[in-house]
Amino acid sequence: MFSRREFLMATAALGAIAGPGLVGKWSRAAAQQVLSENDLLDFDSFGNVTLVHITDIHGQLMPVHFREPSVNLGAGDVAGLPPHVTGADFLKLYDIAPGTPHAYALTAEDFSSLAKSYGKMGGLDRIATIVKRIRAERGDNMLLLDGGDTWQGSYTSLMTKGQDMVDAMNALAPDAMTGHWEFTYGADRVKEIVDSLPFAFLGGNIYDAEWNEPAFEAYKIFEKGGVKVGVIGQAFPYTPIANPRWMFPNWSFGIREEDIVANIEAAREEGADVIVLLSHNGFDVDRALASRVEGIDVILTGHTHDALPEPVLVGKTLLIASGSHGKFVTRLDLDVQGGEMKGFRHRLIPVFSDVITPDADMAKLIGDLRAPYEQELKRELATTESLLFRRGNFNGTFDDLICQALIDVREADIALSPGFRWGTSVLPGEKITVEDLHNACAMTYPAAYRSTMSGQALKDILEDVADNLFNKDPYYQQGGDMVRVGGMGYTIDPQGDMGGRISEMTLLKTGEAIDPGKDYVVAGWASINEATEGPAIWDVVEDYLAKNPVVKLEPNRSVKLAG
Repeated sequence: MFSRREFLMATAALGAIAGPGLVGKWSRAAAQQVLSENDLLDFDSFGNVTLVHITDIHGQLMPVHFREPSVNLGAGDVAGLPPHVTGADFLKLYDIAPGTPHAYALTAEDFSSLAKSYGKMGGLDRIATIVKRIRAERGDNMLLLDGGDTWQGSYTSLMTKGQDMVDAMNALAPDAMTGHWEFTYGADRVKEIVDSLPFAFLGGNIYDAEWNEPAFEAYKIFEKGGVKVGVIGQAFPYTPIANPRWMFPNWSFGIREEDIVANIEAAREEGADVIVLLSHNGFDVDRALASRVEGIDVILTGHTHDALPEPVLVGKTLLIASGSHGKFVTRLDLDVQGGEMKGFRHRLIPVFSDVITPDADMAKLIGDLRAPYEQELKRELATTESLLFRRGNFNGTFDDLICQALIDVREADIALSPGFRWGTSVLPGEKITVEDLHNACAMTYPAAYRSTMSGQALKDILEDVADNLFNKDPYYQQGGDMVRVGGMGYTIDPQGDMGGRISEMTLLKTGEAIDPGKDYVVAGWASINEATEGPAIWDVVEDYLAKNPVVKLEPNRSVKLAG
């Protein structure tokens, strides 16, 4: 694994491999307070193959605000390495000036203020403009690859069972995709959509459990620019653990490293000159995988929502992280000669919605897809005086709001909200709409349960999630953030061992220590158990907002880091 100094040396080496103009390009653009579409999209074409990567759009057809995390800790050898660098440290590492458009896009620094200056990001109509421009320039030398978590995460995607995103992505015309949250629509719906797609759905690590054979196509070879590109699909390996297994009972998942090796060999035997892993493993899993498996030229990583302006080099493998929610599009030009990658040129393109012209055809399609729901999407529920956001290792203000609603409406002592990394942001002073609320909780198992749990059971839950997040072996990490807790505080040692990370659990309303043997009334949502009963979480939050039409959240200091 790289030390920080080795990482900086490696990025300099990458610039030498790629040719003049790579290192420093991002920081030069970031120094410009006023950007144009050409500033963002002009690119010195390089080599004979272009990969364009998008991932983790989470149902967002429209431009959004999305605050990057202020806390993103790494475990073990990767602590302090990208993507586990945030805020001012991130800006310093990549030589980005504070207050610039790219500082706003890539960090949480001064987010609310900069959001008012630079506006929303993303929007599939803007992404379509980028994709069409690259296609016009590179022609048949371009591959568009979707890293998954595409069909889920919004009101309209929930109402249409993902069809709105399927229709929009079909118009964008990717060459292949893989998946994760897609599977939460259930096996029948997934099969129905996959059978209808005009492009490949790749998942070499998904097996039919009954027949012990691949359930989806593992890889596909594309000929681009006279080069055969082997694209291997890697769906999220822990889908049946992180999401309800009962929704897809006959499919099994896993990292299946030996299958990746076999698929690399098979693709090479079919003449592949370059191997691309289209992955939803998460960044640290892919970094470990790259150090263990030879023969992968590029890993287009997803799931953990990281946005990095430069590739990370592990051995001879490039790791590319393209962010989430449509905020970024990656362009990667490769020079492939004699069955070997000789060089590359890379750009993480920030999709500033006020700068990039919407594609007219995609804008019309999006308008048509949203029209039946427009009145409900705009319905106002409350006003927020606080910035509402989701991302962060230990808490997010949108989840603080959800936890308050659960405690109040469900009459609980303690509330639990899952550490999902999807969900957009709402700026101070803005109205909270039905669309905003569903951007934080639109899912197919939304029941808000109410039950009793012992203090020991609560600790066990926290310990289990902490190990999923901070296990020193990346292959045991599942890539979410800590479960959010309302009504209770605790101390966590991320570098501790399983069962020993959580301490000093306290019931906030009384200041008393949580008693392992005592039962507490707990409300939560998104349980993976099939028999879970309760109102949908969005109904719970809407009931709370009806009684509390102005949201003002106090800083959440209930989670303390040991040391």
